[in-house]
Amino acid sequence: MDYKSQFQLRPEITFLNFGSFGATPRVLMHDYRKWQDMLEYEPVQFMTVQGPKYLEESRRALGNYIGCHHDDLVFVMNPSYAINIIAKSLKLKPGEEILTTDLEYGAMDKTWNYYAQKNGYIYRRQKISLPLKSKDEFLNEFWKGYHEKTRVVFISQITSSTALIFPVKEICERAKELGLITIVDGAHVPGHIDLDLSTLKADIYTGACHKWMMTPKGCSFLYVKREMQSLFDPLLISWGYQSAMPSHSQFLDYHQQQGTRDFTAFLTVPASIEFMKQNNWRDVSAGCRKLVRDNILRFCELLNTVPLAPMSDEFFGQMCSLQIKTSDPLKLKSVLYDHHRIEIPVMVHDDKVFIRYSINAFNSQSDLDQLYHALGELQKDGLIFS
Repeated sequence: MDYKSQFQLRPEITFLNFGSFGATPRVLMHDYRKWQDMLEYEPVQFMTVQGPKYLEESRRALGNYIGCHHDDLVFVMNPSYAINIIAKSLKLKPGEEILTTDLEYGAMDKTWNYYAQKNGYIYRRQKISLPLKSKDEFLNEFWKGYHEKTRVVFISQITSSTALIFPVKEICERAKELGLITIVDGAHVPGHIDLDLSTLKADIYTGACHKWMMTPKGCSFLYVKREMQSLFDPLLISWGYQSAMPSHSQFLDYHQQQGTRDFTAFLTVPASIEFMKQNNWRDVSAGCRKLVRDNILRFCELLNTVPLAPMSDEFFGQMCSLQIKTSDPLKLKSVLYDHHRIEIPVMVHDDKVFIRYSINAFNSQSDLDQLYHALGELQKDGLIFS
């Protein structure tokens, strides 16, 4: 099937950056515009009467897809918004700790550091050695950061800079034994790898639908275990707070009723799930993962590096990050785009630089060949070195 024609991406660009913002198929953009038109046909009715019903239908579809009750999740613009809801209300005493890794997404680190400094608790970034050798070694290293003042675990299920899949289920199980709250950043997970919140049993989970589920931008969700929902105030105080017409759920009232907000992107989730079903997305994803892995060693040899983990579905999905040596990461990214027409992220994380390729249905071996040849040329030019 010609998947490339189903997307609106510019044909002259080799798009190897699905992981940043995703890309939306034409059929989902059509669904999005349908909802936007419905909003403009009857703005008042849509916002106040019909909208909550449409949101419930979309939450119900998403809940079925990710394994949770639809009343235990709310739509938000992005996972950073979701974590800000949690961090602002989380009650920790001075000296108590949140345990995380040193490989988390920068915006999340900034959020937790802000509230840690404001409230006197500690955000402990446990050092994780790269490359990973095994799941057990990762778990052993991670839990070395735990001690008697640890109260919360915050961790990515798939990291941004390294693109690695972490054993979050095992972490949640151990955290539960220790009486810790678990907060999982699953921005890259829905539509990418299997997600079943009923078996994962994280207390709090956020994920993006506008990445691998391919909805229009600004469509993400926050899940909170029901017995914890009353702990979290709305990030923005609006009509849902102390509502004159409360629904059956304060959680929904607080976080869903936000006044004049265009929530039509949230309503495209059922169409997204249907698109993946009709196009056998599980098989598509398997083909993408194979293409990712088939090229890892080739790029490692070129860049004089090693894979960041054993090359299996346990650690790699549809993305791969490679450590790259360059004195100017920003220039490298701009040269790849401006001169080689390749859209790919080059990310600085602490003292390391990573280049990450992500693969979806429209990508082919020729796209990665183009990247390989471009990097080879930039080695000769001295922008990349061994």
